[in-house]
Amino acid sequence: MCGRFTLRAPAKVVAEQFCLFEVEPFTPRFNIAPTQPVAVVRCPVARKEQPSHLMGATGADRPVDPAAGPPAPPDRELVWLRWGLLPRWATESNIASRLINARAESVMDKPAYRGAFQRRRCLMVADGFYEWQKVGSGKQPYFIHMRDDRPFAFAAIWEAWENAGEGRIESAALLTTESNALIAPIHNRMPVILDPKHYAYWLDVSIRDPEGLLALLRPYPPEKMAAYPVSSYVNNPAHDDPRCIQRAAG
Repeated sequence: MCGRFTLRAPAKVVAEQFCLFEVEPFTPRFNIAPTQPVAVVRCPVARKEQPSHLMGATGADRPVDPAAGPPAPPDRELVWLRWGLLPRWATESNIASRLINARAESVMDKPAYRGAFQRRRCLMVADGFYEWQKVGSGKQPYFIHMRDDRPFAFAAIWEAWENAGEGRIESAALLTTESNALIAPIHNRMPVILDPKHYAYWLDVSIRDPEGLLALLRPYPPEKMAAYPVSSYVNNPAHDDPRCIQRAAG
């Protein structure tokens, strides 16, 4: 699973990476933890919630064909959602802390994720993440990022939940898959990182082709990534500063 990640890139770089008109400045994060706000790119809610017959072609007419090249980017917005999916049918909000990751292999089968996968897909913005390797009786944290250190997107899904006592809460979960060759010695799972050329397909809610969408949920090429050990300082979610990503001594 992925339980912590970073978003250190300036707002301008995030806007460029995700074809956004602009992004309001935000505080760099070095240790984002479950239940905290996460930056999510999605199609505007008003458009996403429309019935598919009002949005043009249906999924049957719009199969995913990544080889054909990406279509023009759809309208997009960056919003801050709670990390930990809160299904619409949930009776209380504390269930969300257990639903931070959704396995790509079963996302279509699990009631908590199925509807969001079909109708509310999004991109969770990050520029690094942590995994913990079992070493003897303890665990060694590793920081994993792109070789060029640019931001990237976890494949993610989102939901809107409403309750008379707590109001409306919008939340998100990222998808995971089996690890690539770089991460496998550290952990057997990794987040699904989407190739930028697939962003538009993932966000397009008129696409309802499960086979094509699931084909995008594969391990990211290891040669484009780097990993190194960091200290146990990152283990405490209250620690959120550059020391989290400093290479461990020795």
